[in-house]
Amino acid sequence: MNQYFLVIDAGTGSIRAIIFDIYGNQISIAQYEWNHVAEDGIAGSMGFDFRAGWELARKCVQEAIAKSEIDPKNIIAVSASSMREGIVVYDKNKNELWGVANVDSRAGVEVAQLKHENKTMEHDFYKTSGQTFALSAAPRLLWLKNNRPSLYEKATYFTMISDWILFKLSGELACEPSNAGTAGAFNLSTRNWDKEQFKKCGLKDLFVPVLESGDILGKISKSASDEIGLSTHTLVVMGGGDVQIGTAGLGANTMGDAVVLGGSFWQQVVNVPVNAKLSDEMLLRVNPHVVQGMSQAEGITFFTGLVMRWFRDTLGGGRSYSELEAMASKIPLGSHGILPIFSDSMKYGEWIHASPSFVGLGIDPLKYNIGSMFRALEENACIVSAINLENIKAFSGVNPTSLIFASGASQGPLWSQILADVTGLEVKVPIVKEATALGVAMAAGIGAGVYTSFEEAGKNIVKMECSYQPKVEHYETYQEVKEKWIRVYAKQMELVREGILEPMWKAPGI
Repeated sequence: MNQYFLVIDAGTGSIRAIIFDIYGNQISIAQYEWNHVAEDGIAGSMGFDFRAGWELARKCVQEAIAKSEIDPKNIIAVSASSMREGIVVYDKNKNELWGVANVDSRAGVEVAQLKHENKTMEHDFYKTSGQTFALSAAPRLLWLKNNRPSLYEKATYFTMISDWILFKLSGELACEPSNAGTAGAFNLSTRNWDKEQFKKCGLKDLFVPVLESGDILGKISKSASDEIGLSTHTLVVMGGGDVQIGTAGLGANTMGDAVVLGGSFWQQVVNVPVNAKLSDEMLLRVNPHVVQGMSQAEGITFFTGLVMRWFRDTLGGGRSYSELEAMASKIPLGSHGILPIFSDSMKYGEWIHASPSFVGLGIDPLKYNIGSMFRALEENACIVSAINLENIKAFSGVNPTSLIFASGASQGPLWSQILADVTGLEVKVPIVKEATALGVAMAAGIGAGVYTSFEEAGKNIVKMECSYQPKVEHYETYQEVKEKWIRVYAKQMELVREGILEPMWKAPGI
């Protein structure tokens, strides 16, 4: 009898269901976009509609099963991932009360309040959790307490959105470290809640039990079986946060492994010890990995993929990314001195970015054109990644010898070579570049006993398509470009701080 895993992946912009066989081959997929709705009169709000969301999840599962033409009884395990930071709140009977998506920023007042009432609290929390207030659950739950007191009074539990999906399937509430850790109030060393953090923020105990990724939560409930057609014998297995479980899906499951995820935002992720001393400057985020015994240091580059889409759609003249890359490949290293000013390197404790611009443009059309601007954007993304990786090395002592480059940007051969040249590291591109769902399938396989660990699953499933070696002379030149960019970016930030220009983005409470 053939056996299969079902994966549900709840991203920021869409939800999808994917069926894999036990060898990691994708059998079918169904996907729908969804919207996170702003509340009337609530600036920065982006609510999570759990009713409409469940209808779309159910529809995805049913369509994926229908497309696969397999017997649902042969799906031996189901697991889930989701956007990180998004939360759902429940009452004592496990009825959903309220939810927000990861991009919700309504709690700016609460973030500022927490920062100013106790000047050291955020830093103290960061030492053990690796998180700041900007995206954590505490300010959002304080907003609920301050602005929806009747709902807060009923609130008894909260989970992340991936945990909510598994709750809808099994009827059981629990969380796992990789996603729960992004909520704050979580200890990296113990991989469990730090309940005192909520208490110090003026919040009550809303915590659910912690299980590890790959642990069995339960089985498909009778009600879920009736709704979506899965067998009540199918295991429901803990999944993970999209980035952490995505790196597992790329085979980055041992200490020192490093990944650059080149999507709408870029993440630079390195596996580090759980006892790594975090930087006093709070430059970087540190999360629990789905693999027990290690954490992941993470740098985030804002809007990289979205900037490229904007450039393509507004200045690209109808050209595809591959056509723009072909033009950029004819431009010399350094792009004739063009310096894009978009995302800063990560400064987690004070998350604010300069006003978007291109600096260093000239009027010679042979030098300053669509091709050179596109190459400058690719170079800049790699420079910011390199800075974040250097900052990870500085506090953790972990020095990666290679990078796995995945997601959409890794499809560009020029971009992959630039990343190698800027970082001075070998860059490996996997065959499966969208790895989050594959990582969740690995978790399902661990729960079902098909794999013993993420490391074993990665060795059996993950294959590399190609690799790029750094060129020493290019690396040396890019160090000069990087230093110049750092100085120019700092000047642009001065204009933002003086109120002359608006920032590209700033965190709530700044």
